[in-house]
Amino acid sequence: MKKANIFITGFSGSGKTTVGREVAGRLGWPFVDTDDRIVRAAGNPIEAVFREDGEPRFRDLEHQALAEVCRAEGQVVSTGGGVVTDERNRRLMESSGVVVCLEATPATIMARLGRQGQAAGETGGRPMLEDPDPSGRVLALKARRQAQYALAHWTVHTDLLTPWEVVGEVVRAWELLADRSDDGPGQAEDDLAATVRTSARRYPVWVGWGVLDGLGQRVRRTMSPAAAYVITDDGAYRHGRAAQVSLEQAGVPTHMFRMPSGEASKSLDTVRHVYTWLASRRAERRHLVVAVGGGVVGDLAGYVAATYLRGLPFVQAPTTLLAMMDAAVGGKTGVDLPEGKNLVGAFHQPQFVLADVGALATLPRRELASGWAEAIKHGLILDESLVQLFEGERDAVLRLDERAATGVVRRSVGIKADVVTRDERETLGVRVLLNYGHTIGHAIEAATGYTEYLHGEAVSIGMMGAGMISARLGMLSERDLQRQRDLLEAYGLPVSCGGVDTDAVLRAMASDKKTVGGSIRWVLLEATGRAVTRDDVPREVIRAALRSLER
Repeated sequence: MKKANIFITGFSGSGKTTVGREVAGRLGWPFVDTDDRIVRAAGNPIEAVFREDGEPRFRDLEHQALAEVCRAEGQVVSTGGGVVTDERNRRLMESSGVVVCLEATPATIMARLGRQGQAAGETGGRPMLEDPDPSGRVLALKARRQAQYALAHWTVHTDLLTPWEVVGEVVRAWELLADRSDDGPGQAEDDLAATVRTSARRYPVWVGWGVLDGLGQRVRRTMSPAAAYVITDDGAYRHGRAAQVSLEQAGVPTHMFRMPSGEASKSLDTVRHVYTWLASRRAERRHLVVAVGGGVVGDLAGYVAATYLRGLPFVQAPTTLLAMMDAAVGGKTGVDLPEGKNLVGAFHQPQFVLADVGALATLPRRELASGWAEAIKHGLILDESLVQLFEGERDAVLRLDERAATGVVRRSVGIKADVVTRDERETLGVRVLLNYGHTIGHAIEAATGYTEYLHGEAVSIGMMGAGMISARLGMLSERDLQRQRDLLEAYGLPVSCGGVDTDAVLRAMASDKKTVGGSIRWVLLEATGRAVTRDDVPREVIRAALRSLER
């Protein structure tokens, strides 16, 4: 399908209007600003519509303006910063053009908005600059919208670029994507949660209910493997068989390797057994590895795919909540050593991720609860509105209501995909935010021999520890700390670890792979939905937090 328009999205101050006009000039297309359309329709400036009629009325006018714009082709369209908050708008733009998001850090946005306000001799019609804490408002508002911004077809990080360089990137995106379908075959489907963009490839993450039976057809639409190798474990065996049947029905000869469930299987010994199995079946580079199961299966199968024959394509089909939320998205693969978790691994991005939320109905209650920890974490670090969703829809989510459960999983996965897109190899300080709760959590797992707590349970305790450290440093309010505790407990997660040896936990943290120069890089909270990193946490503060977790 021809991409007939260019839609430029992004937060206020990201440069949408300036860049949009220049892109239109370069392509010889008309330029459209949806805010201008709204002003004409309302007969009032934007700020007056907000003040007199309220935001719901503004959003209705915005949707009407966008729908009108989408009836034409060959336009460059600058949208309002909040247009992505309406699902109808996202679908309109995706179906009639290339959507390019202009990204910028909050500091850059504040500087640009300040300059615009000075140029206008006032706040420039931007109510957020009139707020007593404009920087705080920008941070909070941008965090709430980040998952929606991440769903654009293309993202340009503008902080270090001139406007003309940004224009060039937008035009390049158009040239690359103009004659393609939404992001490859099948990606316009309702169950597309996100598109991950990395240096290796762009790939879809599908989240739906009962979608595993369609695995074979999705493989056929995206690649043409001569054979496939499903790797699963005892706990996910029925799902592994379903995947095998689906692939066979799609005409892909498929073999299956079944290993014992549990963290003990995530070892170099198991990797060696899988290598031998692949060799015995004469696996080739263009053959496909399919991981069907939880995080252990996904991590190990991904590592095998990354290293056998110097790299095989693979697909992630997570069947546990924890894997859907974390391990399956982002390309991190690896196995454990006796000295610690995930000390041997590689980055190897999948061809796609297919998460069947319906598979969660087969999980034991404790394992399901463990998985909610990672989903809740995404809200705690980056999106307070997701936290609110977990709070407001608790009963429906916990009983795995199809709409509610699929909705929160899709939202959470979208946040993870955006972070991976922005920081594929955890080098820019963005992806490290996903480690909130993991420093203490991994150490608790190691100190207890990986036998007492499930991973999500350990992360839940770790998040409480990190929250306590944040509060002791004066960063996080006691109210927000209690809110975190209440939410974790509401989803059946532990918030303490009585009987665990504090010294053993401290020793395990010293071996953490996030330790740099002997200092632990902590992920802490300034507020619900706003995480930061610190490497200057005093040892006595850490000890005090760990002692509090023992109670």
